[in-house]
Amino acid sequence: MSDARALCRLDEIPEGKARGFPGPEGGFIGLLAVRRAGRVFVYVNSCPHVGVPLEVMPDRFLDGPGRMIVCAVHGARFRIEDGFCVSGPCAGDSLEVVEAQVDSEGTVWVPADAGT
Repeated sequence: MSDARALCRLDEIPEGKARGFPGPEGGFIGLLAVRRAGRVFVYVNSCPHVGVPLEVMPDRFLDGPGRMIVCAVHGARFRIEDGFCVSGPCAGDSLEVVEAQVDSEGTVWVPADAGT
C-alpha cells in the first residue's frame, strides 16, 4: 500500500475486541478497528446516520457479545465483516470501509489520509 501510515500492531487489538484511533494529524474523524478470527476490519468512526462518532466511552464499539458494531448514540447495529447496518435509523447504509493491510511483522497499515 503506497502512501500509508501505521495504525498499530495487530496484537494491540485483542481478538474479538475493538479499538479507536485518532485521524491523521489535522484530521477530524478517527478510525475504529475490530479484530476477529485473526483479521482486522477498519472503518471511519462516523455513524452514517448523522456523522457522530460511534462510541461514547473509549474503545466501546461492540455489543455485549462482541458480534456487532453499535452506534452508542442511535443504537444502529453494523456487521463487523463489512460495516453494513442491519438495524437502526441508518439501516441499509454502511460504515466507510478503510483498506487495511497487515505486514509480515504484524503492523496494521491504512491509507495516509484515512480519517481526514
